[in-house]
Amino acid sequence: MIQTPPLRDSVLRHLIYSIGKDPEHAILEDWRMALSYAVRDRVVDAWFKATARTYETGAKRVYYLSMEYLIGRLLEDGIVNLELLDEARAVMDEMERDLGLVLADEPDAALGNGGLGRLAACFMESLSTVGCPAHGYGIRYEHGLFRQQFVQGRQIEHPELWLSQRHAWEFERPEVRYRIGFGGHVDTRDGVTRWHPAEEVEAEAFDTPVVGWKGRWANTLRLWSGRAIHPFDLDAFNHGDYTRAAAPEALARTISRVLYPDDTTQQGKELRLKQEFFLTRAALCDIIRRFDNQFKDVRQLPEKVAIQLNDTHPAIAGPELVRILHDERHVPFEEAMEIARGCLSYTNHTLLPEALESWDESLFGQLLPRHIQIIDRIDATHAEQNPSRTQSMRSDHQVKMGQLSFAMAHKVNGVSALHTELMKTTVFEELHHLHPDRIVNQTNGVTPRRWLLACNPRLAGLITEAIGEGWVDDLEQLEKLEPHVQDAAWLDRYTAVKRDNKAELSNWMAQTYDLHVDPDMLFDVQIKRMHEYKRQHLNILEAIAHWQEIREHPELDWTPRLKIFGGKAAPGYFFAKDIIRLINDVAAVINNDPVTNKYLKVVFLPNYNVSLAERLIPASDLSEQISTAGKEASGTGNMKFALNGAPTVGTLDGANVEIRQHVGAENFFLFGMTAEEVMERREVEDHAKKAIEADPRLAAALDLIHSGRFSPGEPDRYHNITGNLQGADYFLVCSDFTDYWRAQREVDKAFADTQGWARMAALNTARSGWFSSDRTIRGYMSDIWGAGSLL
Repeated sequence: MIQTPPLRDSVLRHLIYSIGKDPEHAILEDWRMALSYAVRDRVVDAWFKATARTYETGAKRVYYLSMEYLIGRLLEDGIVNLELLDEARAVMDEMERDLGLVLADEPDAALGNGGLGRLAACFMESLSTVGCPAHGYGIRYEHGLFRQQFVQGRQIEHPELWLSQRHAWEFERPEVRYRIGFGGHVDTRDGVTRWHPAEEVEAEAFDTPVVGWKGRWANTLRLWSGRAIHPFDLDAFNHGDYTRAAAPEALARTISRVLYPDDTTQQGKELRLKQEFFLTRAALCDIIRRFDNQFKDVRQLPEKVAIQLNDTHPAIAGPELVRILHDERHVPFEEAMEIARGCLSYTNHTLLPEALESWDESLFGQLLPRHIQIIDRIDATHAEQNPSRTQSMRSDHQVKMGQLSFAMAHKVNGVSALHTELMKTTVFEELHHLHPDRIVNQTNGVTPRRWLLACNPRLAGLITEAIGEGWVDDLEQLEKLEPHVQDAAWLDRYTAVKRDNKAELSNWMAQTYDLHVDPDMLFDVQIKRMHEYKRQHLNILEAIAHWQEIREHPELDWTPRLKIFGGKAAPGYFFAKDIIRLINDVAAVINNDPVTNKYLKVVFLPNYNVSLAERLIPASDLSEQISTAGKEASGTGNMKFALNGAPTVGTLDGANVEIRQHVGAENFFLFGMTAEEVMERREVEDHAKKAIEADPRLAAALDLIHSGRFSPGEPDRYHNITGNLQGADYFLVCSDFTDYWRAQREVDKAFADTQGWARMAALNTARSGWFSSDRTIRGYMSDIWGAGSLL
């Protein structure tokens, strides 16, 4: 291995020879790119060593298939994990550059939306930290989800332009390309079935090395980009038809342009299914190629290959792997099924039946004609093996991807203890009865390197000073902080860290959004994907009621509170977009009320992403985890908040249950119905009406919205929201409102006790060590993948 030069020399060399600038004329982006390349050199050293070690040992490899990887900025990740922070700061200081500005210049990689993608990113980093040989597979979206802007309070979507700048972290692999087919026909000759696609594109690989703590191991995130097989029609161009000349390339690139195209149209549905097959087919081709390079018999696949499906998006992996084995490798069908099942495992992320993907069978059969035949045969085989089964993988003219994922996996895992148990009694009740050993639990976790060490250096420094740095890759060592929590002087320092983080966030909001807030207010934060079950509308309803209460009694000693929201609504999810607009309209009224605005302010920060979360979480006092019980699979934001010393106000939903168990019930603000009570409440006739009649505060808040108090130019703007809450209210916002109000007043009282609150916050940090993604990955390795560490 070539000797790596000092970081300073590497930065200057890359500035001159990779960027083509001298120090006197380099701009901020040039310095960021030069530093990135210098850090990347060191990551590549670890990457090559890990790859060589994997080949030498013939170890089992893990392959993680996910439509999302919300990886955020990578430069700071690399600097922190390679322990280069002090050296990088010194180099930038010498060059008269601010390292913080250099790091902030990097655009967030727009490869995900919410918790699913952030979990995948944490898992990739933890796989490297624990030394498990692994590849992540995803799509290299040119424009990601979308960049969110608010215009008169409404969400407006713009394309993400993260790739308009040079991307330092990827290596293009033009030699690694696979053909991906769609449509066409199927024929059988001499007992061999063949699929003949009508349309084909190529998937080209782009590799990003993912380095673990201390640079001891690095794995690969391989992202696929769509390419045309014949990208340019010269004859059409020469005849003046320039649009047709470029059409093949444009059509191929469409597959990897946008994350989650709006599927309210038939074209959107077709594109989304194409994306899912594109990712899965390319990944499986790559996995088989790598296996063939080392091993001879495909029957060894389950011994050497573990493939994890992150949700149902890559569920087509089962039929496609069976097709490869049966149609191309001539393995008998039922044996091909068993080999595929031995490799595949599936993570379920939802208990919402509508979120378990299903595809119109006519669309599915049109795009993937051979695969629908294979699914029918898998279904028939499964039915023969389980004669008491009543649920099919095809029903109501739909192909059921959840059923398929379960049937083709040897293990199916939930992502929190509650979620896993509910899977057994709700969405997969019959399949669990047929396969009682298949469902296992792996409660989610987060990487402490990004979500404490990097994003909250003040707190990380305080912790390391108290207990040493061993916590960084053994997070449960945080329990050693408990004696320090009893020390008033140490607790004062903990409080000062939080105050400094809040002041920094306040200054940033003032400079960026001209929003001026007192850092001594309670910072109450809900940052999540916008969805009715996450109940951002419960939060804003309580804010309206709270505002009214302050207006009526301004003389009382109110606890000042800033409510911060962040999150995006899917372009076609109009109810969620209305909730965003309502929050912004309410904020405009409350923030400009001179009677109340020293006690209550509301802000919705646009374009929520990883970098914004890294600003908000260290500065947060209160974590809002208020989903309807039984609907949130796990959550990982709840873990990040607790780790950084923000107690939770929440329901007994997802991993909230385990967080409360670990941090202590006295350090958690519980409200709301249990999952069982939720189901019972839904059976009560007019449950919403009864809840509204029983709580005058709730009734008054709804009346204000309904009457147009927050939309005077359009008084009926929110009638769909009030109509829903006064009617079906499936997510039981009204039924949980009164208890939510009670819990929030308990928060006010607790926050007023400065020492008591500090102790509660610090105990959240000290007792959150179990929620490390390192622990989660080790659980997958032992319980699901049968894989080991090579460190």
